[in-house]
Amino acid sequence: MSASRSTHAFRTHLVVLAEHLAAERLDALSHIEGAPGSGLPRVLFVCGHHAGRSQMAAALLAHRAQGHVVVSSAGTHPAAAVEPVVAQVLIEAGADLVDAFPKPLTDEVVQAADIVTTLGCGDACPVLPGRRYLDWPVTDPEGAPVAVVRGIRDEIDARITELLTSLPSS
Repeated sequence: MSASRSTHAFRTHLVVLAEHLAAERLDALSHIEGAPGSGLPRVLFVCGHHAGRSQMAAALLAHRAQGHVVVSSAGTHPAAAVEPVVAQVLIEAGADLVDAFPKPLTDEVVQAADIVTTLGCGDACPVLPGRRYLDWPVTDPEGAPVAVVRGIRDEIDARITELLTSLPSS
């Protein structure tokens, strides 16, 4: 691929990512301001780099909830990309990671969430009154072999199953 085609593809990719981030933030703001919405429970997953654990949790919940939950995820210090091995183990589980990309944690996505689940971000995660908080001490998959990441995925998936039983049905 020529340098100009590569640059064009990169710019196009950035525009798409910016559009997805803006849409998620606008949806959260709309929810905060009381605009009529779906009435579905909203779950936010947060970790440090948003390249592994929170991506897995969000993809698995979205896959299992089948449209009955609004799922968001973010990171306190987002990485440049989702860990490739994370994408691999999610595909194996049938979860969709097509639109996933590391994005920053913003006030509006926290405020819009009914449940905020942290996965190793510690004190960097904001705490707002009126939200249900869960902390899942799950191993960071960064640099781990695929067998270990599969175990992390399965641990998160078990927690997702438990979370789903605690959500109000719509």
